[in-house]
Amino acid sequence: MERISPPLTGDERETLRTFLDYHRATLAWKCEGLGDDELRRSSMPPSTLSLLGLVRHMAEVERHWFRRVVDGQDLPHLWSDTHDFQAAYDASDCTRAEAFAAWEGEVAHARRIEAAAESLDVTAYVPSWKEEASLRLVMLHLIHEYARHNGHADFLREGIDGTTGA
Repeated sequence: MERISPPLTGDERETLRTFLDYHRATLAWKCEGLGDDELRRSSMPPSTLSLLGLVRHMAEVERHWFRRVVDGQDLPHLWSDTHDFQAAYDASDCTRAEAFAAWEGEVAHARRIEAAAESLDVTAYVPSWKEEASLRLVMLHLIHEYARHNGHADFLREGIDGTTGA
């Protein structure tokens, strides 16, 4: 996944789309060159947070917001029978190939759904909020979610092999 900087003068939709893709690519970059064991390495006790767990969690987040909410699909969670987003963090028996295939698949669905939407003003009902939300808000929410977790990924990667940088 190529990391392209957001445009300095793009329109709103292009800017949101590019910022979201920038953060997606940042998560992939933080995992680059690591094997399964390194990707499963947790931060520090008692936390079980790992880079692979973050990838799985973001697959769940992409699936939820774009496929379930915006597109209205009735889909189960990828790693939980009880609709528990936290279950994705447990990557103890997962491989890079499995986690990245799920995440990349959900990102591809999300991109298609966003591109097909008439405008950023398209709304969808968010059951947990009991209100409608616009595609604009969904995209901003995902940017926020990635930015927060990419901060975690920075620390996790540094703890694995000392690699730093944004």
